[in-house]
Amino acid sequence: MSKKLSIIVPVYNMAAEGKLNYCLDSLVGQTIRGVYDYEILCVDDASTDESLEILLDYQKRYPELICVIPNAVNLRQGGAKNVGLKNAEGEWIGFIDSDDWVSPDYYEKLLKKAEETGADLVGCDYSLVDHHTFTVGKVIVNNTPEQTGELTTEQHRSLFMRPGSMVLKIYKHSVIRENRLDFPEHIFYEDNCAGPLWSLYFRHFARVEEPLYYYYQHAVSTVHHITEEKCRDRMKAAELLYTECERRGFLTEYSREIEYRYTELYYVITLFSYMGGVTHPKLAFIRQLRKGVEERFPEFAQNPYYLERTGAPEQKLIRMQSRSDLLFFVYYRMKQWIWKKRGNL
Repeated sequence: MSKKLSIIVPVYNMAAEGKLNYCLDSLVGQTIRGVYDYEILCVDDASTDESLEILLDYQKRYPELICVIPNAVNLRQGGAKNVGLKNAEGEWIGFIDSDDWVSPDYYEKLLKKAEETGADLVGCDYSLVDHHTFTVGKVIVNNTPEQTGELTTEQHRSLFMRPGSMVLKIYKHSVIRENRLDFPEHIFYEDNCAGPLWSLYFRHFARVEEPLYYYYQHAVSTVHHITEEKCRDRMKAAELLYTECERRGFLTEYSREIEYRYTELYYVITLFSYMGGVTHPKLAFIRQLRKGVEERFPEFAQNPYYLERTGAPEQKLIRMQSRSDLLFFVYYRMKQWIWKKRGNL
């Protein structure tokens, strides 16, 4: 491979408010330019706004850096990332959401850390912001120092449980290629499957303890707008994670971790985000959630990670649902009504 780094940017309808421009400006302005040969692979996922036109303009202006790959049909972010991976030539792979941006020295510092440590996976922290700025906002620590270094089995367990965001890392391309790692397509929350699974294949994880990535919070973000479709996609991501772990031979060594992650993604997070975020929740849907997790892991409530990491109020409500879906549903809706009334006082 002739290039040091491939940056993969999945794009779908990000033309408004200069979001896509701000992201791309941060990438073409990296301090590694002229030091390392890198490429920016922009995969337009069948956008219906002016995103593709913006991308083509940047490609015209920066032909040595930017390559635009249009998808004929929408594959969601996972599919767009897979298209980028198939075309990537870099020794290292990085991902960025097209409404976020990075500090000018983001990739310089991550690549330098890789060279200093011999790591095949390097990450950093991020800053939460609600407007276009390079002023650091609320800093979120993405991974812990205890997860870094030459990775032991216990550290792999920890990373499987909490891999951190995939856009805050660079990955050695050879590991991805040799293990045929990719993303689920046609669903939201593709990283919920890919992140834990990918973490098991890397052998040395290093961190730059700085918030070099800017995560843009806005109302239309995937994580802020809950629908039944998105909840079902998270369930699908959990199913795919289990299936891939089974196919790749991880079920025995990481049985407790896989059970908990499945329970957390398929059931716990989905149950409470659905009840709290969907305007008209359905009893049939929450019954499906309970049955799905009980069929796969009937003893999930005895999992030590579940007992330690799931909050006591949530465990109490889940025990209630295990006795009666209807009782849980009515009780939760009544509590919501009370919370709203109190909020209006």
